[in-house]
Amino acid sequence: MSGVVDGLSTALVPAAALGSAALAGVFGTFSGFVVRGLGDLPPAAGAAAMQAVNVTALRPPLMAALFGTAAVDVAAAGTVVVAGGPVGPAVTGAAAYLAGAVLVTAAANVPLNEQLRRAAPGTPSGDAVWARYLRVWTRWNTVRALLCLAGAVSFTVAAVR
Repeated sequence: MSGVVDGLSTALVPAAALGSAALAGVFGTFSGFVVRGLGDLPPAAGAAAMQAVNVTALRPPLMAALFGTAAVDVAAAGTVVVAGGPVGPAVTGAAAYLAGAVLVTAAANVPLNEQLRRAAPGTPSGDAVWARYLRVWTRWNTVRALLCLAGAVSFTVAAVR
């Protein structure tokens, strides 16, 4: 049994690092220039474009990556614990990813996306929602990116130990 768990750990830990890094890149890209570019558009156009992006984001490529990586991270940390490997980095990696990709998404970004979805672009109230969205959503999205990156680094440390 130990050999099987060691083999799983050897496969899952690098996969967790890669998945966490990929999501850090996705979130970082949005904070770094996608949302900034949408913010440079007239408010009605930027808000409408982000509303469309948010609908598309709910489809399998992002959702599979987001939740598939969460499952891999938890499984990787679990196999490291059972195998007696570098528990600290693996558990830290899973916790950082889950905090960023799942908790921050659910507690901050999704409610902001819902506020934007209900806003009418091009109206005074819609433009106010968009202005706040640009600041607050991007701030929380950057937190997601940094926590996912921390998860990737932690799993990388676990993989090389």
